[in-house]
Amino acid sequence: MPAQPSHKPSGHVGDVPGGADPVGLRADARRNRERILQAAREVFAAQGVDAPMSAVARRAGVGVATLCRRFPTRTVLATAAFAGQLAVCAAAFDEALADPDPGHGLYTLLEKVCTTQVTDRGFAFVFWDQFPDALDHDHERDCAEEALARLVQRARETGQLRDDFDPADITLLLLANSGLAGQPREAALAASRRLPAYLFQAFQVQRPGSLPPPAAIGPALA
Repeated sequence: MPAQPSHKPSGHVGDVPGGADPVGLRADARRNRERILQAAREVFAAQGVDAPMSAVARRAGVGVATLCRRFPTRTVLATAAFAGQLAVCAAAFDEALADPDPGHGLYTLLEKVCTTQVTDRGFAFVFWDQFPDALDHDHERDCAEEALARLVQRARETGQLRDDFDPADITLLLLANSGLAGQPREAALAASRRLPAYLFQAFQVQRPGSLPPPAAIGPALA
């Protein structure tokens, strides 16, 4: 990670509580809790956040009553389960903003986001697709979009993005990439590496004429 200070927007992607191990739990209760969280990550990644809670309990080797006692709602469970991934996501934004090469920072961030979309359906749904009330989504999305806007502005100012690039083009990239999630893992990963590389080269190359106006298809990270 670059040593220079990060340029965080006010509020900061990842500034949400949740997932911390409650103080005072017995060792066996802590182990049960960690088994449930690991099972939730695996089940949600494979089936999405709408997967039955019973599937999480079964994978964790606990009863549904035990799971619901620890995590009374799906939102509470998802928030705790993906706290670590959210921290990784926050670090990716920080690293991109701290990269002295704005184009490289932006591309590396988009590559990581695309990989997450196809490898972890649960986290992708929670963070990018507005799972209700999870992870203070409006705050997180606003911080992420502010960071992205700064990255785009810096890359454009240094001549690394074409003049008619619009942040909405990132939406097109993420929408196209999300369609790979149903493919076998290796094929999805290979395609998800190729797609951002293709499009990012197009973002950089000036061509005769101009693109059609950007489509109004919602926030770049919605």
